Amino acid sequence: MILGDLGADVIKVERSGQGDDTRGWGPPFDDRGESAYYLSINRNKLSVAADLANPEDRALLQQLVAEADVVVENFRPGTLERHGLGPDAMLAAHPRLIWCTITGFGLDSPRPGYDFVVQAESGWMAITGEPTGSPMKAGVAVADVLAGKDAAIAILAARAGGGRGARRLAVSLLQSATTALVNVAQNTMVSGREARRWGNAHANLVPYELFQAADRALVVAVGSDAQFAACVRALELPSLAADPELATNAGRLARRAEVVSAIADRVRTAPAVEWIARLDAAGVPCGVVKPVLEALQAVSASPLMGVAPQAPGTVRRPPPRLDEHGALVRRSGWAAFASAV
Repeated sequence: MILGDLGADVIKVERSGQGDDTRGWGPPFDDRGESAYYLSINRNKLSVAADLANPEDRALLQQLVAEADVVVENFRPGTLERHGLGPDAMLAAHPRLIWCTITGFGLDSPRPGYDFVVQAESGWMAITGEPTGSPMKAGVAVADVLAGKDAAIAILAARAGGGRGARRLAVSLLQSATTALVNVAQNTMVSGREARRWGNAHANLVPYELFQAADRALVVAVGSDAQFAACVRALELPSLAADPELATNAGRLARRAEVVSAIADRVRTAPAVEWIARLDAAGVPCGVVKPVLEALQAVSASPLMGVAPQAPGTVRRPPPRLDEHGALVRRSGWAAFASAV
């Protein structure tokens, strides 16, 4: 979808009869019978259904691959090879082709890659949730999303290389998720100590967490000593402002409970809008905790097309129904885009 947003012509090849599994991941379903999950990631594509066991369909796929710039697939090892569509053979036959395989755990692993499993095995769940609670997954399929973005970046880099770089690309959910541990991974390697769950707090910064105002929750994200000084002035906390040990982040980390308690007691005395106004005026990063419907009001979004891409992306076609363009693609191949509405 990312590549489609950026202008690529994308043909989505799905299993005959059932199609993409996410078509059934509901409710909710829209008035066309498509699941919201499916709609969220499938705009700007044409759909054709095909059966690898069918010789005519295999011939169609071979023709589409021959004319394509890029193939993206997520089959288990050996599946495409058994049907004469393996990446090594296709790359040898078509010197300008780029092939990207997305897996759960690497090219040699037959394990199915589901985001929830990857969040468990990549360390994400171990660091997510309340300190005394159970490990918790993120509210969005973050490993899936990160792997998709990594794949798009790798494909664009390969295309920009003009055939001088790698043409066989492999992205795994596990690698994408583990790489995205960034500072948490580095903390554990530098310190030699296992990472822990911090809830809404931050392992390296204080104050950097959620506070409850008189009416709703807000977050304060102090990222520098200057911001801390501005924060305690805005909140009118002279005892924190005057304490030299709290002037540095290291000092605040050592006295985390004291600093957080003082700010929490102060913030709960007034509504969030008052604190946001004060902190914004002082240049302190902050924000209220918005439910999803409220958050969507700040962006361009629709029930059919999803959240609009950032520039230079554009939305040109709605998510296709299963095999909606099958006859057109079978008749015209990639030229189907010239007549597809």
